[in-house]
This record gives sequence, structure tokens and C-alpha cells, in this order.
Amino acid sequence: MAYAIAIPLIFHGLANVAGVFSAWLKSMQGFTNSAWLFSSGVVLKSTLGQVFSLVWLASTLCLVSAGVGLLLHQPWWKFIAILGCCFSLAAIVSWWKAVPGGARFGAIFDMLMLILLLLPLGARIAQK
Repeated sequence: MAYAIAIPLIFHGLANVAGVFSAWLKSMQGFTNSAWLFSSGVVLKSTLGQVFSLVWLASTLCLVSAGVGLLLHQPWWKFIAILGCCFSLAAIVSWWKAVPGGARFGAIFDMLMLILLLLPLGARIAQK
């Protein structure tokens, strides 16, 4: 069961690297330079978009660390996974108009992981 949770966590974390690079590089990695959720005047390549790339970076570091921590049977992996999913969800939802379609599936993954890790039944499944 640990592999069934850890491997998707790691891959999702690595996929979030695209959000980091898209705000800084000319290649948008499937993203568009569209406005973010709250204002049409703020686009992904703006200063706020670059600040949000740090949220994507935090989600990458947390999700990959959580997956590795789970594989190494570390007790802190759940807290880091929850934190990473929250960062990822915040970044994806905030830039909903700019993210590629795969990121929207990432948001669903984040919500499912949060349910799995926060609800009592999900926590019991995750412990096994």
C-alpha cells in the first residue's frame, strides 16, 4: 500500500516543477500566460506569478519528500504530504485559467489525498 501512495505523491510533486519553471522561462511548459483567478490584470509571467512559482516549488519539495518519507517509514510523511497537497491545490486553483489540463487532474489528486489523509477511514488506510 505504501507504494500505491508514495509513487503518485512523488510523480505529482515532480509534475509541479512545471509550475515553477513556467513563470520564469520563455517556454511555458503547457501553461498559458493567462490571468489568475482574482484579477485579469495579473498574468503568470508577472511578479505575482513568479512569487506563486515558489508555492509550486514548496509543493514539489513537500510531495517528493512525503513520498520518500513514506517509503522510508518516517512518521512525518503524512504532515508533509498534507502540506504539499495544500500548496499544490492553492497554486493550481489560483492559476486555474493558466494551468494545463493535467494540472486540473492534479487538483483532483490533491483533494483525494487530503481526504485520504484527513478523514479517519482514510488515515487508517494510509497507515497500513
